[in-house]
Amino acid sequence: MENVIALILAAGKGTRMKSHKTKMVHKIFDKELVKRVVDTTLESGINDIVVIAGYQKELVEEAIGDKVKYAYQEEMLGTGHAVMQARDYLENKNGKVIILCGDVPLISKETIINMVNQCQQNNEYATVLTANYDNPSGYGRIIRDKSGRLKEIIEEKDAKEEQKKIKEINAGVYCFDIKSLLTALESIKPNNNQNEYYLPDAIKIMNDNNLKIGTVTVNDNTEILGVNNKKDLELLTNILKRRINNRHMQNGVIIENAETTYIYDDVKIGEDTIIHPNTIIKSGTIIGKNCELGPNAYIRENCLLEDNVKIGSFTEIKNTQIGHNTKVPHLSYLGDAIVGSNTNIGCGTITCNYDGLNKNKTIIGNNCFIGSNVNLIAPVTISDNVTIAAGSTITDDVPRDDLAIARARQVNKEHYKKDVTN
Repeated sequence: MENVIALILAAGKGTRMKSHKTKMVHKIFDKELVKRVVDTTLESGINDIVVIAGYQKELVEEAIGDKVKYAYQEEMLGTGHAVMQARDYLENKNGKVIILCGDVPLISKETIINMVNQCQQNNEYATVLTANYDNPSGYGRIIRDKSGRLKEIIEEKDAKEEQKKIKEINAGVYCFDIKSLLTALESIKPNNNQNEYYLPDAIKIMNDNNLKIGTVTVNDNTEILGVNNKKDLELLTNILKRRINNRHMQNGVIIENAETTYIYDDVKIGEDTIIHPNTIIKSGTIIGKNCELGPNAYIRENCLLEDNVKIGSFTEIKNTQIGHNTKVPHLSYLGDAIVGSNTNIGCGTITCNYDGLNKNKTIIGNNCFIGSNVNLIAPVTISDNVTIAAGSTITDDVPRDDLAIARARQVNKEHYKKDVTN
């Protein structure tokens, strides 16, 4: 988006999290809360982003990296004060600024785009995201005049009893005209029960100056849920889980039990793939059509499963590519491996990929049969059409069409039981 900058408020400590680290870096599906907001902002087309950090700012910077700029709020004096800390990034810019919260991680790119578009197209000096709650407790209330025009926002701690009955709430997301916001910030005073500089006070100041104000009502109230404690973290994790699972099912994936299936955000899955209960599929994974996963399967980061692959129960794979029609039926671990097509991996097979210092790769060809309880000591290459005898520990490459047997010769000790009991 042109002439749009985003500010993400991420300075708070979050004492209710009962944690030694800022709530901004707690994770949902292996991604920090604030990083989720940054990534969604980038997906919406806004590349000019300033994160306002404060408590444990080094952890926030570590989570996000150098894809954004940073401003710092050393004292926690309210949302208006936080925005003031980004003044240097705003003073020489024209256009719009959208303000988001780093602890509200499920906001959608569609909502961000909708707010910016309305603010630009309607020539609004401020656009406020609102929602309607049957129980609005804890939220600032939207105060409208008789014509329905937004008049001001009252925080609940400052609201009168009649105002507390209002069900339309402030979602805490705003899009402002940059120059008008900077002017309004100069007039904000901490005249409230918290002695803080409230960003919503800018709305009343703009109204008093007859500037056009608009609102957007969020379509899905779960988008604006914040994280204040570990219970909220669990709630939002499950909301996101359902969102992701529903999307895959709508796209033709069969999920037998969505409550026990955890699929991370960027996973891609082809039609008619079946996912049995208690399956986890982590980031960077691509799964083809007509595959079968689980139950109790763990697909870790950066896996590629081509069409018609079977990953059975109690199987873990990580950073592995598996060709079409290959089966890993159960109780196996494949890490840092490339497996060809039409290959069968027997029960209990392990790629021993870590030597204590480095991760090493195992390559298994097409049309192979790997017997049960085989250890493949990486780095090692198993060529096409190879058979590995059950119970083997393979340390050397196996040429095409060979049978590899790597186990000690069986020795039977005669009368052993009788001797040791006498």
